[in-house]
Amino acid sequence: MKIAVISDIHANLIALEKALEDIKSQNCDKIFCLGDLALAGAQPNETIEFVKSNTDWEIIQGNTDKMIAECTDEMIENVKKVFPVMGNSLEDDNKIITPENKEYLKQLPAQKEITIAGTKILLVHGSPRRNNEDIFPNLPIETVEEMISGVDANLILCGHTHMPAGYQTSTKQTVVNVGSVGRPMTEDLKLCYAIINFNNDTFTVEHRLLDYDREKSAQIVRNRGFKDADKLADMLTKPSPRHG
Repeated sequence: MKIAVISDIHANLIALEKALEDIKSQNCDKIFCLGDLALAGAQPNETIEFVKSNTDWEIIQGNTDKMIAECTDEMIENVKKVFPVMGNSLEDDNKIITPENKEYLKQLPAQKEITIAGTKILLVHGSPRRNNEDIFPNLPIETVEEMISGVDANLILCGHTHMPAGYQTSTKQTVVNVGSVGRPMTEDLKLCYAIINFNNDTFTVEHRLLDYDREKSAQIVRNRGFKDADKLADMLTKPSPRHG
């Protein structure tokens, strides 16, 4: 069985559609989605609606999904103090995302356990401990092992950092960060997702990196017209530091 694992779409429906074209070409049997569907991107409502329509996906809640679902004026102001671009985007998203779509994000589970071909899998957004904890590339393995302490899954799948990564622990557990479909924060800015190929009690992992029409998606962000929309759009076309 082949499973495609996507994460961190961030309202980039153009990138999502490109990823799904590739997933289809790879003959994947199922799709897991690790959250962050809508915040700070081109088409938030349209992206949520699209994901909602795919009822056969396994989907969990990302940290920004939770932010949108629980958004308050105080939260918006706090985010603006730390990262103004994200705060201004959250303010605009909060205005335009429908109550029905906010409710959909609210009811998504924070984590999910699934067993495939004898492999116990844990889906998380950030880490098993917190939905906003970073499993970056090149972490000391001891740090990763601390993050997954107490987890008995053979395979832990995560996103959040927008950077693909993978670890094999001393407990023979595999941790895979599948990267970001909608706003990759790598030098080449290609969208990224992972394919897990299960065969009996074993599995292999492949990160897929794809080009898509970044300029078109960035222009849709600019056309939204809220404060700092142009800076948010630039994150799709120019490498930028990770912001949380």
